Amino acid sequence: MRPASTDEAVRLCAAGPGARFLGGGTNLVDLMKLGVEAPRVLIDVAGLPLDRVTRTADGGLSIGATVRNSDLAAHPDVTRSYPVLSQALLAGASGQLRNSATTGGNLLQRTRCRYFQDVSKPCNKRLPGSGCPAREGTHRDLAILGHSPECVATSPSDMAVALAALDATVVLLGPEGERTVPLTEFHRLPGENPDQDTVIRPGELITEVVLPPPAPGAASRYRKARDRASFAFALVSVAATLRVEAGRVEHATLAFGGVAHRPWRARRAEAELRGAPATPAVFQHALIAELAEARPLRDNAFKVDLTRRLALDVLGELTARQPARTG
Repeated sequence: MRPASTDEAVRLCAAGPGARFLGGGTNLVDLMKLGVEAPRVLIDVAGLPLDRVTRTADGGLSIGATVRNSDLAAHPDVTRSYPVLSQALLAGASGQLRNSATTGGNLLQRTRCRYFQDVSKPCNKRLPGSGCPAREGTHRDLAILGHSPECVATSPSDMAVALAALDATVVLLGPEGERTVPLTEFHRLPGENPDQDTVIRPGELITEVVLPPPAPGAASRYRKARDRASFAFALVSVAATLRVEAGRVEHATLAFGGVAHRPWRARRAEAELRGAPATPAVFQHALIAELAEARPLRDNAFKVDLTRRLALDVLGELTARQPARTG
């Protein structure tokens, strides 16, 4: 079905169970082929007027839900003011997929855990109560933070990690009207309901993602560690923004990817960094404190050290890029 407006799209989706919104289809169609997804009806939102990137009144940026990843990565306002977002987008998938994938679809893409994608295997995310074979099986790529006995899957999105570090907000339109959700709260930790990836309500459509104005003077960076140089999901990724004044950290945001069910905002590390000297020793201490709550499984303990080392490199690089200030 091809609705003529966002209101019509929401009405169609709310009309009955089994309806799914279709944007670029780069994840949903794959899952349909695997038998993981079997929607009753597809509601094609690609033709809706949600494909614009515009400045907001306060100097931030509004990104429509159907803006293609390749267009967003190359947008002048993004490359100039939010380079961490452009870097994250270009680190994901391939050029062909980025030409199709949309902003909203990227946020809604589902885990690449092999047990989730294999319908011959049990999976609590696919069929609640069936079990999580990944805990004792293959879990090298899976979560070390925020997981539960029910699920150790990870979020696959690069873009969402950068948006988490940028304090983005997701705008949703549903049967009860419009509401906004901070990106850091949009994706859920698994708990006892790992089948619920996000806080989205039945019938709700992502219409835009809003970025606040960039932090004055802050530099930003996205780095991704993976098994091959391209077209691979992150073992660990790091998105950070940093501003240093007179040798001290005045602003810092930090988010990790590939380590949890959602982009992991490193709040404890950020708190330790703010106001502290911008030195490797301080960075190291803050990262160790953040990762103290990691609970790696048998084969993915290496991710704890990899996350620390990658984040340390990113923070060091951003510190070196700070302009010299005197007076």
